[in-house]
Order: sequence, then C-alpha cells, then structure tokens
Amino acid sequence: MIKPLSPSACRFLPAGDYDLAMTLNCGQAFRWRQGADGRWEGVVAGRWVQLSKVGKCIEAKTATPQRNWDWLDGYLQTGVDLDSILRTFPKDSPMQQAVKACRGLRLLRQEPWECLASFILSATKQIVQIQQIIECICARWGQKVEVPPGHKPAYSFPTPEVLAGCTEADLRECKMGFRAKHLHKTALMVVNGQLDLAGVNRVPLEEARALLQTAPGVGPKIADCVLLFAYGFAQAFPVDVWVQRALCELYFQGRKIPKSKLRLFAFEHFGPNAGYAQQYLFHYMRMAKKRLGEIDVRSQNVVRQRVKTGN
Repeated sequence: MIKPLSPSACRFLPAGDYDLAMTLNCGQAFRWRQGADGRWEGVVAGRWVQLSKVGKCIEAKTATPQRNWDWLDGYLQTGVDLDSILRTFPKDSPMQQAVKACRGLRLLRQEPWECLASFILSATKQIVQIQQIIECICARWGQKVEVPPGHKPAYSFPTPEVLAGCTEADLRECKMGFRAKHLHKTALMVVNGQLDLAGVNRVPLEEARALLQTAPGVGPKIADCVLLFAYGFAQAFPVDVWVQRALCELYFQGRKIPKSKLRLFAFEHFGPNAGYAQQYLFHYMRMAKKRLGEIDVRSQNVVRQRVKTGN
C-alpha cells in the first residue's frame, strides 16, 4: 500500500524550460508581485503562494500545509511540453525572433471568473493601473487568506455573488470608471445564470467567443484573452491595437488590415497553437517597446547634458 504524502507548505515543481518571471509578468495575469528577494507572491485558488525558480524547478511555498498541489500544477501548466508547442509555430523571421527572445514563456490556466473580470477591468488601462484596481477590489470584497506570520494581508478574488451585491458607486471607488457598470452587470449575469462560465469550454471556439461576448464590455479581444488564459482554447488569438500594428508591419508591409481579417490570418498562419504564438509576439513587442523607451530616455539625457555643458 502506498503511503499518502504528508501535507507540506513547500514543494518543488519540475519546470526545466520555464521562465517564471516572464510568465507571471507578461500581461496574462495581474495579481503577481515580485519582492526585493526576487520571489513572486500571489493568490491562486484562494491560497497565498510564493514562487521562485531554483535550478530546473519552481519552488512553491504556501502559508498552510498542502496535501494536494494539483491546483498549482494546473495553474502554472508545468506539465505542458513546450517544445512540441514551439515546433508548431511558423518558421518566419518575426516569429522565430520572438521565440528566441521569449523562450520559456508559458500560458497559465486561470480561474474563469477572475480572468473574465480582470480583463473587463483591463479595457484601455495599462498593466500597473489594472493591478491597482484589482488589488483594491480584492482588499475590499475578497476573503482574507492565510499568510505567513507578520506578512501583510492577502485576499482572494471577490466572487460574482459579492460583486453583484455591490453598487456601481461602490465599485467606482476603486477607480475603475465606466468599467464598474460592465463588471457589475457581468457579475449579475453570472449569478442569475444568464452567463454560464462552466459551459464555455463545452462548445467550439466561435460559439464560446460569442457566449462570452454577451457580457457587457466584452468584445472579441477580451473574449479571446479569457478563452486562451482561462479555458485553454489554443487557437484563440487576442488582437489589440499593439498586436494589430505589429502584424500589419511584420506580415502586411505596413498596410492597415481589419482585426477580423487578422484573426483569420492568425488562425491560418500560426497553426494549432496560434494563441501561444500571440503571447510570444505580444511580449516580444512589449520588450522591444521598453528597450526603445530606454534608448530614447538615454538619448534625451545625453542631449540635456550637452546643452548644460555647452558641448
């Protein structure tokens, strides 16, 4: 008889080809923070968890002993064969440059309600702003979760039932603006059974996208984010203004192509894991934009110094 594992508050997850920092900070999830010691902290499935990369493993720590760690394995998708996914990507130069720069980036598998609500709040917001809004609603309407002694409080993501019981004015206090109306109405739809989140992954991609788009504030881009990051629809290809611009420049000689046609192009060009390819391209573009911004700042500083010294 196999003796069951004893509960433990620490576990090492095999994760050789896994870039933890890139995965947690690439814009697919918004509740992770990196501490001064380099470790990442977040809340997954109602549990505070701290993650760090140690060799070819991810070290995971929780505040309370865990007998079963499937909740974290599923979230991090550590068992996915990344090589087999990357082999399905097209061999064109832009895609291969993105793979080279972002090797080890993984897609998470998030809880559907939290993912949907988070991306409703993401509309026309920068990542830092999204994080601040989500931190506010969790602190106000989430449940306290166990944390290590002396650690600052941490909270679960509020349920649709709790948010449906709020007023729009309450929600606006977290500086979400017009998104308060969308979030509140979506929470009501989930609670009333008008939007069955459990049934989304039982239907084909197009039908699943249409189902999510019945929620206020959810267009094709947000729907595809949720399908990709919460349900594992590998061919969902979110197209925002940055992805649209990049695809037009890289694949259409700068011609402006409608987002609907770009989604069709992505479906045909990037293959069965188009959504994975999108995340590589998206993060690669974010990295390039950041580098260009740093170069521009350095150039401006050089000019200011020359003006100051008269050289």
